[in-house]
Amino acid sequence: MAPKPKRPKTAAERRARFEQIYRILDEAYPGATCALVHSSPWELLVATILSAQCTDKRVNEVTPGLFKKYPTPQDFAAVRPEVLANDIRSTGFFNNKAKSIVGAAKKVVGEFGGTVPRTMEELLTIPGAARKTANVVLGCAYGIASGVVVDTHVQRISQRLDFTRETEPVKIERDLMRIVPPGRWVVFSHQIILHGRAICIARKPRCTECPLETLCYSKDKTV
Repeated sequence: MAPKPKRPKTAAERRARFEQIYRILDEAYPGATCALVHSSPWELLVATILSAQCTDKRVNEVTPGLFKKYPTPQDFAAVRPEVLANDIRSTGFFNNKAKSIVGAAKKVVGEFGGTVPRTMEELLTIPGAARKTANVVLGCAYGIASGVVVDTHVQRISQRLDFTRETEPVKIERDLMRIVPPGRWVVFSHQIILHGRAICIARKPRCTECPLETLCYSKDKTV
């Protein structure tokens, strides 16, 4: 493993480091996109709610049957939460998720004409849709870069790369939005999430295989 890199001292040096990181991510994860399988903004909203404390793989195993049984937001709005909970049991926290999804469906149907809204402000009024979920829907379903998705991978790696020293997702997102160019907000999140799953894992990062190792300041590097 290379010696620990020196931190850049000037703004120009910091910008050069960030640009190098972006180039490496582009090379390592070309075409990075959302891992949640969906065919509409509504399906992505549901899948993202289900993904809380659950793997995308598990969600993708549940949603095909779920969307076949409940094809539209109107169908979800009509189902009782306790019934829906049984359909999504394997995703964990199923009672709370069922309440959120039914509440989201009623909101989308009752106030937005059955169409998932396209603004952060409106999405945040929907049950189960905090900033992370809203950013996923806006970025992946509508191509709108409203912010940076901050999940556990993005939080961990952004701290290891010294993009932020914050610990709260909203503050981390604010730091990332200052550093990462708006045109990269959506793809940056996807690339970092893929990197977190493949190499920069939580307990024992695979630093010797990491293309970002020489640019990383993390204190928990492994040999």
